Amino acid sequence: MAIRVNPKLIDELRKYGAEDVSMCYHCGNCSAVCPHSQEPYVFPRRSLRALQMGLESRMRTSIEPWLCYYCGQCSDQCPRDAEPGETMMSLRRWLISQYDVTGLGRYFYRSWKAELAAVLLVFVCTVAGLVLYGSSVGSIHVYDGPGAFLPSEAIHLFDFLLAGALVVFLGLNAGRMWWLTMIKDRKERAPLSLYVRRIHLLPLHFFSQMRYAKCGDTGPWLVHFCVVFGYVTMLVLIMGFLEAMQAGPEIRWSVHAFGYAASAALLVATLMMVRARLVKSGPQGHHTHTTDWMFLLLLVVLVVTGIVQHAVHRLGYETAANVAYVVHLSIVVTWFSRYPFTKWSHIIYRPLAMYFAEVRREVSGTHARQSAAPVAGPQLQGHAA
Repeated sequence: MAIRVNPKLIDELRKYGAEDVSMCYHCGNCSAVCPHSQEPYVFPRRSLRALQMGLESRMRTSIEPWLCYYCGQCSDQCPRDAEPGETMMSLRRWLISQYDVTGLGRYFYRSWKAELAAVLLVFVCTVAGLVLYGSSVGSIHVYDGPGAFLPSEAIHLFDFLLAGALVVFLGLNAGRMWWLTMIKDRKERAPLSLYVRRIHLLPLHFFSQMRYAKCGDTGPWLVHFCVVFGYVTMLVLIMGFLEAMQAGPEIRWSVHAFGYAASAALLVATLMMVRARLVKSGPQGHHTHTTDWMFLLLLVVLVVTGIVQHAVHRLGYETAANVAYVVHLSIVVTWFSRYPFTKWSHIIYRPLAMYFAEVRREVSGTHARQSAAPVAGPQLQGHAA
């Protein structure tokens, strides 16, 4: 079967943040020092070689970029300064755009102007919608109860509609990832029973990201854990306990204590990531894509506006609380509208990749054992002379 190549693939990857991939001369140092590179997933050398050859279809179905945790050891050991770690990061951005069924991801990654325009448009439209709705059902001077500007039951319904749309887009993109990595151009297909047996890997890697421990520095793992803890905790509180969270102005410690812990974890982790990029500390701090900055800035604003809204409400300033709530909810919508198309989708794709990688490993191992097994041939019957 003929293999089609894209000689401009390297140039395209530069738009996603890749360094000069042509500098690599395949000494193998990167794969030798990587704590996660082992058969059948040998990276980043194999990925860089495929990029140089323009094997776009092969890269689109590759799972290896997601198995890289960007510890930076490969880039430190590269004698040509080809930055294989950042190349793997750019490949993950590129793959997100390939999984995205809407095509928005490639616009956001390739043009900061397109991403900024989309962010501003969603934010302004959400503010306008919330103000129009609030003015029609209540008063800006009433935060909760009869005549509330943004009643908790309406916001709860809005949250579920937003979550439903998010699940649809993420589901479609995750389904395309599954098709490309597990079905397309693969001779060995995994049986359903194997998917079921390994399904525990999804929550395990989602919550723990335990492979970070092999990178030597626990800092990235701790930051990631704080972000996931804060995000998941706030999601549970909002989806399941919104009325208790919004009621007040008294503090309900049974739910607000978890909200305070989640907010602190998110704020500290986000500020640590911002600082790393400002002072260029660590491998990821040295190379920052515009979408990384948008991710961090929106997350900071999201957390800060939530804290401000909560504080002014507890202090009894209901008008200010409603204004802060409108801003906060608009940032929430802006944040979630980018979720399936940019960096935050890593939180879904990486656990899926770990899950799929193990399923593929077992399928390949089973196929190899079956191929190596001796085949019984027909027995020859001797005849007496």
